[in-house]
This record gives sequence, C-alpha cells and structure tokens, in this order.
Amino acid sequence: MAHYFTNEDVKSAPTTFTYTYHGRDYTFHSDAGVFSKHFIDYGTQVLLAAIDLKDAQSLLDVGCGYGTIGMLLKGDKPDLQVTMVDVNKRALALAKANVETNNVGACDIHESSCYDQVTGCYDLIISNPPIRAGKKIVSTILSESIHHLNNNGRLVIVIQKKQGAPSAKALMEKTFGNVTILKRDKGYYILQSEKRD
Repeated sequence: MAHYFTNEDVKSAPTTFTYTYHGRDYTFHSDAGVFSKHFIDYGTQVLLAAIDLKDAQSLLDVGCGYGTIGMLLKGDKPDLQVTMVDVNKRALALAKANVETNNVGACDIHESSCYDQVTGCYDLIISNPPIRAGKKIVSTILSESIHHLNNNGRLVIVIQKKQGAPSAKALMEKTFGNVTILKRDKGYYILQSEKRD
C-alpha cells in the first residue's frame, strides 16, 4: 500500500479543486499518492484559521504536501519568505504547480526528510505532521524545529487529540520550555511553542 509520506510509484490520477481563503479563490492541482487529494483537510483549515503571522518574515512548512499552508500564507503576505519541504516528489511537483498557478510569488520548494536538507533559520515553522509516518518522524519534526528557528520564532502544528496531541504538547513543552493551545476544534489541537533567549 502506498503512503503520502513516501515516494512509492502510484498511478497518477490528476484532479483540481478550488478553495477560498481570506476572500481569494485558489486553484489546487492534486493527484493520487498525496495527502487529502480532493480537498483541504479540516485540520489544515483549523490551523489556517488560528495562525497569526505577526511580524514573521520567513516561514518553513514541514511536510508541505501540495503546498496548501505555505502557499495560502504567502498569498496573504506577499513579502513573506516561504520554504516548503516534503519527502514526496509528486507532492513537491504539485506544490510548485500550485504556487505558479496562483501567482503568489516565489517560494523555495524542495525535497527534505524533516530538516535533513533545511539550512538557515525561520521566524515561523508550521506543520500538519504526517501522523501515519510514525511517532519517530513526528517527534523529529517537533524536537528538531528549535534548531531551525530564529530567537522568538514559533513552531505551530495541528494534531488530533486521538493521534497524539497530549504527547506532542508534552514534547513541545520539554523542547521549548513553553507550549500554548491556540485553538481546539472537533478534536484538533493547534499547538504553539516559542524559541526564547
């Protein structure tokens, strides 16, 4: 069985759909072998409703899929420097196509397993982590993020209670010394930690 967090050969079945975010319509290209291929998943919608870009100048979307979070936030704030990473080559190709189709401006989109190919630091790291990839991957996304954040930078994730929100919250508290629940909605938790001096 193929999974969205791998590069297994899955027969292509291209599709498109639209999504409206902050009054702007976006067209999404999607395909078989990627997460939530027919629509923006509810967890991502909850995260997007809760996120505050504040003074963030740079953003890293870890496990970007076909580019939803990074692209929509770039569309909201055109001067935001956005980097998107994923292990799924098909998802990355779709992310590039979606950024181009929607004319949101240049984004750095490249392959990376968690932070393996990430250089530099960011004001904001966002993730809808690939729960089905396993706890080790999710834990790496959370615990290693601190090394890729600027001072006062924030990690913001969405995770369901039944898929590990309490343990993710505990790990973020251990890693950063702080964690805030920004929002709860139908079992989804939006968690935020800040890198402090």
